[in-house]
Amino acid sequence: MMRALILLLLLNSPVLAADIDARLTTKRAAQMLDRAALALSDAQTATDRVAALTETVKAYEEGLLALREDLRQIAVHERALRVTLDQKSEEIARLLGVLQTIQTAPAPVLLLHPQGPEGTVRSAMMISAVTPGLQAEVDRLKTDLNEVQLLRLIQEDAVARLTTGLDGAQTARIDLNRAIAERRTLPKRFEADEIAMTILLESSDTLDGFADGLSQFDKSASDVIIAFETAKGGLDLPVQGRLLRGFRESDAAGVRRPGLLIATEARALVTTPWPATIRYAGPLLDHGNVMILEPEQGYLLVIAGLNDVYGEVGEILDQGAPIGLMGGTEQSRDLLLTAAREGSSVTRNETLYIELRQGDAPVDPTAWFKLTKE
Repeated sequence: MMRALILLLLLNSPVLAADIDARLTTKRAAQMLDRAALALSDAQTATDRVAALTETVKAYEEGLLALREDLRQIAVHERALRVTLDQKSEEIARLLGVLQTIQTAPAPVLLLHPQGPEGTVRSAMMISAVTPGLQAEVDRLKTDLNEVQLLRLIQEDAVARLTTGLDGAQTARIDLNRAIAERRTLPKRFEADEIAMTILLESSDTLDGFADGLSQFDKSASDVIIAFETAKGGLDLPVQGRLLRGFRESDAAGVRRPGLLIATEARALVTTPWPATIRYAGPLLDHGNVMILEPEQGYLLVIAGLNDVYGEVGEILDQGAPIGLMGGTEQSRDLLLTAAREGSSVTRNETLYIELRQGDAPVDPTAWFKLTKE
């Protein structure tokens, strides 16, 4: 099944010639699925399965995003063609009517003209000049109609593959949850101080206050983690999504947050962008589930808005390790397919908040992450 999906994504993608980005994304997702399939077949432990299934879920998310963008492009292109055809149809119908009248008129009548022989010659010359152009327009019309029919066939094929991909992504997430539940506890840098954590939670009334208090705990992972400074400018976002608001950029209510707000799809997988130690994992105030990671002593990465969280305080995570899933309910298949057919953009109804702190103050994460803004 995995190999079949790889071939479908890579070889049969209905990408329009101009949509190079989607083509590259689809190819990259296919390669990720290929690697994940090999890793799954070689997995000896639950931890190995977690890593392979994480790659699988990410590959499905990339591939589905590209495929849905392909469908949107097809729908937009088809709509533009139909508008053009509708605009031309009345004019072409009139010209065809003129030609049909000329073709059915008796030859002697065609030779007569109110202005005599000279007028008849000019009329014949005009008809001979118009006819090739009209025929060329009719030929272009036939080509456009054939292209619309071809786009319809490609779209239906893409819809079938999108359906298969949605099923595969759902299955992969379920398998990932199961593998994480079966995984033994990861290596730990320290054990959680439950009493100190409870006191901090009860005394904090803001995310900033909690993160500041947490930074005061003497819990360093600097001896086992690669220097975080080397990651500057090259980090991938922890989730598939786009930037909604930047560092201290005001929202509709005028509130400015010292972090990034990322729009994601429902149930999207969230991973750690850099090797790190879990400093906190769980609910916090009104931010949903929060994961606070320490990539290096002196730095804290706050990721808020998760629905599910994976891992325990003190565990050491590799780069790209799963740390949770976004909330929401995945849109029904019918809604997704209808939106794609109509040319609607991919919907992202969930939001993830990312804050990077150095010492006891937030810093602009923009300099660290590779970002794309909607």
